[in-house]
Amino acid sequence: MNIAVIGSNRGIGLSLVQELINKDNNVYVYAFCRKSNEDLKALKPSMIIEDFEVTDFNKMENLLNENSLPKFDQIYHVSGIMSATSLENFDINAIKQQFEVNAIAPILSVKAFLPHLKSGSKVGLLTSRMGSITDNDSGGSYGYRMSKTALNSAGKSLSLDLKEQNIAVFLLHPGWVKTDMTNHSGLVDTKESAQGLINIMESKSIEDTGTFWHMNGEPLPW
Repeated sequence: MNIAVIGSNRGIGLSLVQELINKDNNVYVYAFCRKSNEDLKALKPSMIIEDFEVTDFNKMENLLNENSLPKFDQIYHVSGIMSATSLENFDINAIKQQFEVNAIAPILSVKAFLPHLKSGSKVGLLTSRMGSITDNDSGGSYGYRMSKTALNSAGKSLSLDLKEQNIAVFLLHPGWVKTDMTNHSGLVDTKESAQGLINIMESKSIEDTGTFWHMNGEPLPW
């Protein structure tokens, strides 16, 4: 099985690489990132593809074509950013950047990967329950919430567009994870999150495409 992890050099992405490699000797993990590091290199994935800029479709497409890559069974798009944007500090530039990275870039990356997918492939887009309108009971975080809601909407459309090709798309909430993004104040560690995400990707099929899941296996409301 060939699996791509986009945003693989730290946090959840790095743990996904590690857990996927440890899980099965027949899994070949391809790590895509802007810049590698010693932690990622130490895991010895099948290949590390650097300079992978998720907001630049042409660069992604060129890197995918330049490297000798297999057809992928699974893709995890992990890359994302979070900036504080309250009503008092409604930073338009920060909000636009979050839309570009969190909502637009995942769809661009899947579009770039399409020639490297096949019937039966699965795509996991890491989103957040903070993008759930129903679940919002605390307000604030305008840029992050809006960008993740937009990703959920785009992911649903993507699932319908790719269904005829038998490619499934899942929106995945990793939990409140102890990473740099949360200043390590989360409730679960990256290993537990990665294991939960892997379990969802393994257990869901094309019949479940376009659905929104917590890493603990619970379905989430839009």
